[in-house]
Amino acid sequence: MSKQKTVFNWSGGKDSALALYYLLQDQRFEITNLLTTVNSAYERVSMHGVRKSLLIQQARSIGLPVTEVDLPESMSMPEYDIKMNQVMQEQKSNGVRYSAYGDIFLEDLKQYREDKLAELDLKALFPIWKRDTKELIKEFIDLGFKTIVVCVQSNKLDQAFAGRVIDGDFLADLPQGVDPCGENGEFHTFVFDGPLFKIPVTFDIGETVYREYQAPKDCDDSCMESDCVQKMAGYYFKDLIPVS
Repeated sequence: MSKQKTVFNWSGGKDSALALYYLLQDQRFEITNLLTTVNSAYERVSMHGVRKSLLIQQARSIGLPVTEVDLPESMSMPEYDIKMNQVMQEQKSNGVRYSAYGDIFLEDLKQYREDKLAELDLKALFPIWKRDTKELIKEFIDLGFKTIVVCVQSNKLDQAFAGRVIDGDFLADLPQGVDPCGENGEFHTFVFDGPLFKIPVTFDIGETVYREYQAPKDCDDSCMESDCVQKMAGYYFKDLIPVS
């Protein structure tokens, strides 16, 4: 039986990396490419704030082509839906039948993805869905993945967490109520080494920048990315500077 062509929605973070790791071992599916939304104004990965050049280095080390979806600094949910519909139509024309994600337990987001894909007669895959996040992050570390925190939500974590590598000490320091995988949007990461990578992605650690985001008025608190943006949410971003 031929493998089903699948595009993987890649954020560059730990959940994406672990989900991709599992999916690559599933003989039913062929990962054709990574798909990443990029803030066109800043040339950085949406929500995570990582420079596009580091995204490209990730993809090269993993050995998969990356399709960049350029998005403006702000857009409405209808505009976003139109853009992503066009992107997925292009993927479908290239033979893709499945779209894979690293989501874990956000039910409304899962439903949103499935509904939008169904409009194009495509299906969604969630390789780590409903896995216990404490077990997931432990398995992630035990497999040899290495990831650094590039963004933290200011009302959930102190800015000192930005720039830390996730290890046992990091997990022990997390305040009560913060998900160890940051599945509620508490933090975002950049994976730079592990079993997916031919060579590690190298970088220097730059400055910390604080930014606030206003959710679109017509989004009804829905999510455009893998995390819900609150009505006004502040984030600390740790800049990573590529090293050639």
